Amino acid sequence: MNNLFQAERIDGKGFAANLVERLADEVRTLKTRTGLTPGLAVVLIGEDPASGVYVGAKHRQTQVVGMHSFVHKLPAETGQAELMALLARLNADPDVNGILVQLPLPAHLDTHAVINAIDPDKDVDGFHILNAGRLATGQDALVPCTPLGCLMMLKDRLGDLAGLNAVVVGKSNIVGKPMTQLLMGENCTVTVAHSKTRNVAELCRTADILVVAVGRPELVKGDWIKPGAVVIDVGINRVMRDGMSRIVGDVAYSEAGHAAAITPVPGGVGPMTIACLLANTLTAFRRQHNLQTNPAIAG
Repeated sequence: MNNLFQAERIDGKGFAANLVERLADEVRTLKTRTGLTPGLAVVLIGEDPASGVYVGAKHRQTQVVGMHSFVHKLPAETGQAELMALLARLNADPDVNGILVQLPLPAHLDTHAVINAIDPDKDVDGFHILNAGRLATGQDALVPCTPLGCLMMLKDRLGDLAGLNAVVVGKSNIVGKPMTQLLMGENCTVTVAHSKTRNVAELCRTADILVVAVGRPELVKGDWIKPGAVVIDVGINRVMRDGMSRIVGDVAYSEAGHAAAITPVPGGVGPMTIACLLANTLTAFRRQHNLQTNPAIAG
């Protein structure tokens, strides 16, 4: 990073820790009021090391905020019918308010069928087709965790987003598309760029808000960024530098000193994902019990 780097570092780790603390307070209050404890069920199929680490982190954080954590670890050869039967049981279980199936699934399983077998009101990943439709049409939806975390940080930094120009680089169902819908819901003027977009750099330079989620190391260079823009870098890429393995984002961070603010990688968007998963579980619990949702928690 050069000495002229003046952009504010958006501390996603600190933001997430604060959110988790608020969630724990809310869970304690709800237990006192209702005698009930929100519960999150996570399903892991197979022995993928990265997925195992992630599920372990979710389990620990769920317990930290005082929720019940139900972890179902199934062998890699688990069949579609067996997995569907488990989801049906979790859908019917009143102690389970949120359900998440850890992706990616083994190749022999139908991912879309699995996601859409989850009760949409317990779909805390926000991937069910009904939640995608609800979000797109401005209805109450459970929103994918990563874009929800991005929106929380943007609103914390900028306040009212109405009228700002936003560019979302990437159109995945997990980040790009829901991020676009969330920003439109905040009355931004939103443009989506992707691998077939012409003049991406020129387009990025128009952005007051630039969200990048493509999985390409340091794709966005400093001269792509408008002075004073707020940059949200969703990318997490492992690269070799000077014979060492390093984690970098989709934005060339050291070149972005003229931005108003930027999320670092690591320590930016990543920590928000699990925190927002817990926020979604609490939102699902409240809706299932006809309790008013806390806007500060729901984003």
